[in-house]
Amino acid sequence: MDVSLATIDYAVLFGYIVLLFFVAFYLGRKKKNSADIFLGGRSLSWWQIGFSLFSANAGPMMLIGFASIGFTKGVVGSNFEWLAWIFLLLLAMVFVPHYLTTKVSTMPQFLLLRYGKRSYNFLTVYSLVSIMVVWLGSGLYAGGLLISQIFNWPLLNAMVVVAIIATSFTTMGGLKAVVRTGVFQSLIIILSSIVLTILSLKKIGGIEQLINGAPDSYWHLFQPAKDPEYSWVAIVLGYPVVALYYWCTDQTIVQKLLAAKDIKQGQYGALFISALKIIMPFIFIFPGIMCFVLYKDIAQPDNAYITLVKHLMPPGLMGLCVAALIAALIDTVSSGLNSFSTVFTLDVVNQYKPLNEKQKRFVGRMVTIAAAIMALLIAILYSYSGKGFFDLSQGLVSILAPPLSVVFLIGVLWKKANNKAAEIVLYGGGLLCIILGFCHILNYPYKGYWPHFLMLSFYIFLALTTLMIVISIFTKSDHKNPLLSIAETNKQFEYKSAKVWVLWGILAVIMCCIYIIFN
Repeated sequence: MDVSLATIDYAVLFGYIVLLFFVAFYLGRKKKNSADIFLGGRSLSWWQIGFSLFSANAGPMMLIGFASIGFTKGVVGSNFEWLAWIFLLLLAMVFVPHYLTTKVSTMPQFLLLRYGKRSYNFLTVYSLVSIMVVWLGSGLYAGGLLISQIFNWPLLNAMVVVAIIATSFTTMGGLKAVVRTGVFQSLIIILSSIVLTILSLKKIGGIEQLINGAPDSYWHLFQPAKDPEYSWVAIVLGYPVVALYYWCTDQTIVQKLLAAKDIKQGQYGALFISALKIIMPFIFIFPGIMCFVLYKDIAQPDNAYITLVKHLMPPGLMGLCVAALIAALIDTVSSGLNSFSTVFTLDVVNQYKPLNEKQKRFVGRMVTIAAAIMALLIAILYSYSGKGFFDLSQGLVSILAPPLSVVFLIGVLWKKANNKAAEIVLYGGGLLCIILGFCHILNYPYKGYWPHFLMLSFYIFLALTTLMIVISIFTKSDHKNPLLSIAETNKQFEYKSAKVWVLWGILAVIMCCIYIIFN
């Protein structure tokens, strides 16, 4: 699908790319130490954290995937956004105090403290694998789909262009460049998506015509238990496993909060992104429903968003919308590259050969380039999977999630969980999940063999949780747990958290009202 761009559209795109590189090169010149590249100097404010999380999360996977599920299933995909606040609350009020108290820079370093060296070594490798397949591979694949649809380029050429731009940007600016431009990119994404939603609704003729134009099932957040794709059972049981892993343990997400000035800024940053989650379905999933109402005879699920852009965006605004798409995919890939570089440099290279600040910066940049090349190969593999993009990306996260969800959650909440149990869950469960992940991508042994990815994630989580508890009860640990309780950890910080709890309560009321309306 070739999206015809006017001269003004190309001017908007060119101006955006020039601004992006200016920020990257300007910030790159000012780098003084590796903390700036990997953790932004631990100087981020709540609004920087929130917008950065938004732009990383609202990547091409969301713009393509959510419009796709809106086109095929309706608002049920909103559960992935409107339930996220529960796990962002868990991240802010349970996990962040531990992360900031221990002053870790990566998730493997946290497991080193909690369970010891073998768990640390596992998560170092597992983090690199998950960042590569969940963030980089799928991000480049989604970016390639977008660029190829917009400019009618071959998919491989489009993925190469995305990789070059994101790699150049990340190697020059580090995390602070990713975060600062993330604020700008978030505003572009929100503005252009709101405009597209308004124009689509105007074309349809209003809210009543939209509601009547789609099947009744499109307006229910919880589908019947017999629904083969997104039953309420799969959402309620499987989504928490994925969300716990994604929001509370994933390096690319948590790294933004590790870079906070203090715990207050980190917790308010998590609260801010939770509030932004309210609008996401309206500007990302609802356009898919609107595309179904307007263009169901000519559109396909994976190009629903681009179909609306092509038919409804006037010159100038079309350039803004395409800039938003490029902003989303660049930020997602950049965040993944920066996280991969952080883990590999600090937890792999530095473990065997201690590096000085200059060496860390150099190695970090070289690793970023190597990671981009590997991600291209993964993205090419995805292009042969034959799966819809939303199911592919969400399925990968779901299958990789259970081992880390188990060891992090139990490790923080239960002091008696020991390193032997963690190692068995990580190594045994991790290997199982990687094998199942590749089978899922390639539809092996045949299509329809596996249960829904959310239910599969829940079954694995339940089995690994039981295994970890039983082993912890019947074995003795040979690693001392240095973590304090949640109450003891919070006492280490000077500020009172009563206000943030009140704000979380207000958000909970709003979310409950949304679920009442849509059920």
